[in-house]
Amino acid sequence: MRPFLLFALASVAMIHSAHAQDDLIGQLGEEKSAPVYSTAAFKTTRVINGHSLENTGHGVLDFRINHRFGFINGGAQEFFGLDGATVRLGFDYGVTDRLMVGIGRSGFQKTVDGFAKYRFLQQCDAGCSMPVTLAVVAASSMTTLPANQVPWYSEDRMDYFTNRISYAFTVIVGRKFSDKFSFQLNPGVVHRNLVASSADANDVIHISGAGRMKLTKRIALNAEYFYVLRGQLPEHYKNSLSVGFDLETGGHVFQLHFTNSTGMFERAYITETVGDWSNGDIHFGFNISRVFTVHTPKRPKS
Repeated sequence: MRPFLLFALASVAMIHSAHAQDDLIGQLGEEKSAPVYSTAAFKTTRVINGHSLENTGHGVLDFRINHRFGFINGGAQEFFGLDGATVRLGFDYGVTDRLMVGIGRSGFQKTVDGFAKYRFLQQCDAGCSMPVTLAVVAASSMTTLPANQVPWYSEDRMDYFTNRISYAFTVIVGRKFSDKFSFQLNPGVVHRNLVASSADANDVIHISGAGRMKLTKRIALNAEYFYVLRGQLPEHYKNSLSVGFDLETGGHVFQLHFTNSTGMFERAYITETVGDWSNGDIHFGFNISRVFTVHTPKRPKS
């Protein structure tokens, strides 16, 4: 009887040891299987006007040139818009892989703008189960126009510094559905410290949709639409609609597009778009993105 008990106890101990070893091997296997995150849902950090769900990489500086010609319905006299131009120059930097910041200067209303963008969640293709990417953008802009040229000018108003400032907050929720198609929704609000009249709301709530369809290895079709809830702006303001193409050439990404928005910061293209597509009030323009690695982060040794 005693040998049988000793044999049984030894068997239990061996089985337990084997299970423990299997668990340890399983844990080590899980540690080696790092999550595989989805990338390149959009080719740059902007769709056309608005932010995409992509971030500039850690230590990467993105120099951006955004250029808009005049309305194409200006006819031959205006060379179909090519005689006029609005430009924004900007620098975006990846503080970490999740956090990026940027600053820009626009000829439209001589505006300086800046933003911070943080990616809370990232879509995962393997090793985890996150189905979407979630990011938040906080932006601000300030016009440097003379007081009598700002859109809200009135002789009975003092030109306080704070009157020139606006803020924008946007949530980006998107998914790369396949190698060819990505889509995102962007609800948000634009706050303007001072507006022209009581017909303008200080807080303008909007929601936008943006998508990308890959056509070839280096060419993609992009589109975005910003819908402003009714009753917040005067009737002559329109919703922003833009359509364009991404052309990738090594370290550069060229974006050729058509849009009814003149300005290239949130307050301008969300709350001050006057172009009407049905009347031919369309700008042809392009964005150029050139990235530089200015800091290579140290990676932990494996």
